[in-house]
Amino acid sequence: MKLKVRYKFPPGEEYQEKIASEPAEEDKVEAKNWFKPLIIAIIAAIIVKSFIFEAFRIPSGSMEDTLLPGDFIIVSKLGFPVKTPKYLPFTRIEIPQIEVLPQIYSLKHGDVVVFKFPGERNEVQASENVNYIKRLIGLPGDVVQIIDKVIYINGSRFPEPPSVKVNYEFITPRGLSNPYIFPEGSDFNEDNYGPITVPFKGMKIELNKENLKQWQIMIEREGHKVELADEKILIDGVEASDYVFEKNYVFVMGDNRNNSLDSRYWGFVPVDNIIGKASFIYWSWNSDIPFLNLPEKIKSIRWNRIGRKIK
Repeated sequence: MKLKVRYKFPPGEEYQEKIASEPAEEDKVEAKNWFKPLIIAIIAAIIVKSFIFEAFRIPSGSMEDTLLPGDFIIVSKLGFPVKTPKYLPFTRIEIPQIEVLPQIYSLKHGDVVVFKFPGERNEVQASENVNYIKRLIGLPGDVVQIIDKVIYINGSRFPEPPSVKVNYEFITPRGLSNPYIFPEGSDFNEDNYGPITVPFKGMKIELNKENLKQWQIMIEREGHKVELADEKILIDGVEASDYVFEKNYVFVMGDNRNNSLDSRYWGFVPVDNIIGKASFIYWSWNSDIPFLNLPEKIKSIRWNRIGRKIK
């Protein structure tokens, strides 16, 4: 941009004044050379985080001994669906999501996955926008059952990972219901659970007054209003005797079976909520030691866990 000169200068001084008042050409080039790589780096970081992998920290012991508090892990997003943000930045205001890339990865029993928490048992929408990590136990359409802490999928025993942590000393007997277990009103408990079918897109369930409480939250999470009026079940104001699921779901559990809040307590996870598959541990140390005690923090580094593949 040229500067306006209001005063007359001796020959040559006007030009010198203009040059002195404008950035040197070399400075412009240097700033441009610095700014361009920064923009490229930011774009590359966004692409990598959105489409390839993302780093997470393990905050609790629900996946012990597969994952420990203080483990830092890489989660692969390759093959998982990529969508636009669900909320406006820095708000809880929902906006329509658009699927940028469809899912091409086939989920498998035993996958350790990171997912958006669907909400507590009685929450239509999670009160916290947080991510959880658990092991995938049941796929859409699977029949999940736990008998005396042993998991069965479609009648066959689920192959447990070697690092699973289960205490068999005390088992809650079948029939002794846990009031905090999903679904509400069932006679399940954490050690004797099911059988229950993991919903899949197109699955039809019969509805009546006795089982409505068990399925109501799932129907409402799919965006419908459920009511019981004059002994009739109404979905979006229309009388209904059945319901057809619109999404695929999975059943997940923590490897620390006696100390894990999972699908047994808050229900199924929509496949759409899955962010990616846990790949490997890239760093690990004791998360209980504060950074102020740096020498002890450094001593707590778990060198034997760094680089370990998550199975």
